[in-house]
Amino acid sequence: MLRITVDNISLRDYQLEMKSRLFAAWERHRSVMVQMPTGTGKTHVLAAVIRDFLQQSRQTEVWIIAHRRELVEQIEETVGRYGITPEEGTVRVLSIQWLARHWEDVGGRPALVVIDEAHHALAATYRELWRRYPEAGKLGLTATPCRMNRSGFTDLFDVLLTSCSIAEFIRKGRLSVFDYVAIRADGEDQRLIDSLVKRGADGDYQIGEMNRVLNRDTGIGRLYDSVDRFARGRKGIVYAISIDHARNISAYYSRKGVAAVAIDSRTPAAERRRLVEDFRAGRIRVLVNVDVFSEGFDCPDVEFVQLARPTLSLAKYLQQVGRGLRRTAGKEACVLIDNVGLYRVFGLPTVSRDWEAMFRGVLPGKGRTAAQDAGKACLLSRPLFGKPVREECGLEVIVSHERLLADLAALEDIRPVQEAVRYGLKAWQDGTNGRWGLKRGRGRTTEAVYVSVFDIGYDLAAVRFGDNTCGVVRDTGEVVWRQGRCRSLSFQREHLLKVTATDGRDSYVDLYSLHAYDRKPEVKKFGTFELLKVGGVYYSRTREVYVNEQHAGGLPATDRKFYLSIFDYKMPAFGLDGEETPLSYGCGYACLLQGDYERYYWLYRTLGDGSIIVADDEGRYYQVSESGRQYVGCCASEEERRKCRAEVGGRERQAAEARMSREAVENAGKRQRLFDRAADARPFCSGKKWGLRVDGRVTVPPVYRNVKSPVGRYCAVEKDYRQWGVVALDGTLVVEPAYADIEINGQGVVTGTKLTGRKVRIQLP
Repeated sequence: MLRITVDNISLRDYQLEMKSRLFAAWERHRSVMVQMPTGTGKTHVLAAVIRDFLQQSRQTEVWIIAHRRELVEQIEETVGRYGITPEEGTVRVLSIQWLARHWEDVGGRPALVVIDEAHHALAATYRELWRRYPEAGKLGLTATPCRMNRSGFTDLFDVLLTSCSIAEFIRKGRLSVFDYVAIRADGEDQRLIDSLVKRGADGDYQIGEMNRVLNRDTGIGRLYDSVDRFARGRKGIVYAISIDHARNISAYYSRKGVAAVAIDSRTPAAERRRLVEDFRAGRIRVLVNVDVFSEGFDCPDVEFVQLARPTLSLAKYLQQVGRGLRRTAGKEACVLIDNVGLYRVFGLPTVSRDWEAMFRGVLPGKGRTAAQDAGKACLLSRPLFGKPVREECGLEVIVSHERLLADLAALEDIRPVQEAVRYGLKAWQDGTNGRWGLKRGRGRTTEAVYVSVFDIGYDLAAVRFGDNTCGVVRDTGEVVWRQGRCRSLSFQREHLLKVTATDGRDSYVDLYSLHAYDRKPEVKKFGTFELLKVGGVYYSRTREVYVNEQHAGGLPATDRKFYLSIFDYKMPAFGLDGEETPLSYGCGYACLLQGDYERYYWLYRTLGDGSIIVADDEGRYYQVSESGRQYVGCCASEEERRKCRAEVGGRERQAAEARMSREAVENAGKRQRLFDRAADARPFCSGKKWGLRVDGRVTVPPVYRNVKSPVGRYCAVEKDYRQWGVVALDGTLVVEPAYADIEINGQGVVTGTKLTGRKVRIQLP
């Protein structure tokens, strides 16, 4: 355990403001997420919040949860600088992996749970914290409150508090300026990246395909040339695709005289600490890694970051470039070397992001490829003045740090946006007419036009209009919901609005669907999804409300990650399979899609790759996966029905092929990992039969009369007396048992002796 031992932690103005906003939010909400860019001092805020929380609440325990074991020691060391010492006391730092295995052994109950890198909190292991400790306050800290599959965080955190943007922090001198260098849109590297078509389960580029296309000597040579041209002699971090790619880059750079090492998940912890210390001390100039230093790595004097791994994940992009944006004495600027065209996917790091929409799951934290966004540009995705400067090496300077500062100073129109992000919504009163308006900080967002402001919550205001009707408005005054006269409005937990009528009766409005209920709904969670229950009836939280009153005792619903399936006795048939009318009904499943608050759907097909085909009530069909929704067709006419049926069939075949291909790759990977542990293969006996274990796991069952010690990836087995053959370590039969004896040499050549004494040589695959 750790104990607070000092009374004062010095914070910057924006950190003090965030701490104040956080405690104000806790007065209304139990669970709060805070967004602050990488390098702006989240740990300072964390330490100060814990100190003040313990002083105010006089509770006994605070838990800080890290998402990787190796970060626990680093967090302890970091917060120790602010007076939290490793003694018996009130604060514990735990990894989520350890906690998931020791729920019954951990002891104590936290009054506050602080989750570092909280964009990981959607995992089931984190959700257990909410289930086991529902009364504990929750604080999530992250630079990137987003997920690629549009999964929101609102079922875990009640509200998001956002800090200034990266652009504003750079303008104020809190983060480092940077030079941004990227590959050309018409270059060979960009063409290779545009050729990547396969996607992994998370919707990002498939690692296997990236590795095959980009892990080549020619490509690695261009990576080195980029560093040599723009960051020679500087200290930096390279983000690679795979372990093999990282090691190849490190070896190439080392041959060129650059002190480079590769670090990955297989690097022993002690060696990793030593290499990082050598990097901090300057004995190593370049760290090449695979997703090891994307989060939680603090080394302010990083002078360049090289992006050598394509990604569609906004979080991964910002976490990686953020490693170079910390300020330190003597560091004029950081060089961001983009060898995979992420600038065209996400824009510069200084682009303004709608974190609130991503937090709610309205927008995905996912970039769009150059092909998808051809011809489009977004705020600050390029310099305001001048074009990128082309270099002979196939790269172009998108912006220099001098030009970046000039651009940011000139870009006055983003300041109101940043003010809106930075300050919470408040009411103000006009002293002349007594009416009320809305503001953020010192900036008024509406005129004083409201008779009263009942309540503010969820970045909305509950107001009484000039005609004495009541409603809910956004900060701009845009009306979200409106009804007749009432006595009062108040925001409730779980995104509900309480409406007290003039006669004193209460009703409730779901702020997602804007559907009204005559009594307070129960919020029922099904994994990451929510439904409302009133009496024995379940309602979806979509604008087009799904109603299920068939299962009063408990709704048979299953969270399938990107959709919720609900068994329904009355699924409409839309005519796609030949029915003449949509009037017949049969058992089926209703569907709610992750991040879709507009409508519900009906499940039509489950495809082999895990995606689904759904239909809405108007007979429109869509294919849905974790990466999004695609229109397929409809059955509005016989011709449209025929086309839609053919399209669905084609997608079923493609999905089946993709699944077979994925399984083949996964099986090949499992087989290779097994072969990599060949040194741990041992024959074992069970009864009178022999088998083989690799690293303690049975890979060849005990069905043989005898098994010889393995040689490389293979071993000789005797099925019956003097019937020897060869199996691979995974149990695959390679040589049929038909020899009186067999010997395998280290070069993978089998010498089989037949019963006649004749010898046969076989080359193993």
